[in-house]
Amino acid sequence: MDHACKLTSGTASLDTIGHLPDPKAVHYTLLLFAYFLGSISCSVLICKLAGLPDPRHTGSNNPGATNVLRIGGKRLAVLALFGDILKGIIPVVVARLLTTDHLILSLVGLFAFVGHLYPVFFRFQGGKGVATAGGVYIALAWPVALALVGVWIAAALITRYSSVASLSAATVAPALIYVFLPDISYTLACCAIAALIYWRHRPNIARLRDGTESRIRLASPRN
Repeated sequence: MDHACKLTSGTASLDTIGHLPDPKAVHYTLLLFAYFLGSISCSVLICKLAGLPDPRHTGSNNPGATNVLRIGGKRLAVLALFGDILKGIIPVVVARLLTTDHLILSLVGLFAFVGHLYPVFFRFQGGKGVATAGGVYIALAWPVALALVGVWIAAALITRYSSVASLSAATVAPALIYVFLPDISYTLACCAIAALIYWRHRPNIARLRDGTESRIRLASPRN
């Protein structure tokens, strides 16, 4: 009798120790983590720490690395760029450690991206999301990110428009993702990201149509 009780007690202890969190709770937590991390505006924080104007109300009024370049120079712009990229990488990498669910992984990337566009900590005034989307693609399938960098560079060299380069990369991203990650969840998430990038580039598209969009300036050779 005592022996049976000990076995029962031991089994109960093993069950308690081996108890795993509810997968749904883990998934919801990952989505919230992705959105809140995406909502941290690196450009706003960097400009504030450097004593510079708020990029949401200065220059192009866009809290992104390009506007930080205008306001604070190359070093701060590089910091903002890497910060935005990491916001896309970190949530997806963490999610891949905790789940293999393709839908959740794709949604985590999408939520991080949406957080950058509509950050809860900054009155939902975010950037255009190109760098954060790039971070998501790096974490999901780095060859896709590498190919998109090539598309961006080629479009930028041909047109001299940063906006056209970004829109070109966003356009081909879903097809590239489908090649490397055939699950439809990733393709649909990338289609949503592409659509939102187009939506956030509405002013740029209008300026392109009117012929007033600023071109990329290449440094002239010194004599």
